[in-house]
Amino acid sequence: MDPFAGAVQTTEQLAELYEPATARAWSKDVGTLDAAARALVAAAPLVLVGTHDDEGRCDVTPRGGPAGFVTVLDDDHLAIPDATGNRRLDTITNVVATGRAGLLFVIPGRDQTLRVNGRACVTAAPEVLDRVGAVGKPPRTAIVVRADEVYAHCPKAFIRSHLWDPATWPHGAAVPSPAEVMLAHLRDPQRTLAEEEEYLAEALRTRLA
Repeated sequence: MDPFAGAVQTTEQLAELYEPATARAWSKDVGTLDAAARALVAAAPLVLVGTHDDEGRCDVTPRGGPAGFVTVLDDDHLAIPDATGNRRLDTITNVVATGRAGLLFVIPGRDQTLRVNGRACVTAAPEVLDRVGAVGKPPRTAIVVRADEVYAHCPKAFIRSHLWDPATWPHGAAVPSPAEVMLAHLRDPQRTLAEEEEYLAEALRTRLA
């Protein structure tokens, strides 16, 4: 079976499958970082950053730090500090290539999230870096996003997934460990599970900051 066979090709076809969105769904986009949006950003220790390259290949990556690690610069702009990573630079390369980003701010225990979409850039300007908080080492760059769209996302996905309910979390062998996943994906027959476990432990111990 080809799962792409018979795919929807036009927005007109979509309109035949779905009812129109309500006026409320459109009007909740405030298009600015107002007091409510700022409070949600300040409470979020995690933001998911969606980008794409100039050929349309998409990427979503988590960025985390202490609550409030993302800085609201003014009513229209916010800045996400760079942090220690694997140096692939997927996200910031995409932002440089296309100048766009979509953000989803997640707050522990809260089912409502905040979406911010808009133009974006990568900056090393001291006047910006001086205003953002470091997540570990001082950031070399920051992603600045102009808040062209700002709206709270409904909680249905979090309610349906029971994300914050520990009783639903997988335990034990139900999910492979981080070391088991990395060992499978590295595809190095000379590598052992014990070596991968030690590598990951050392990385978190010495390279998190």
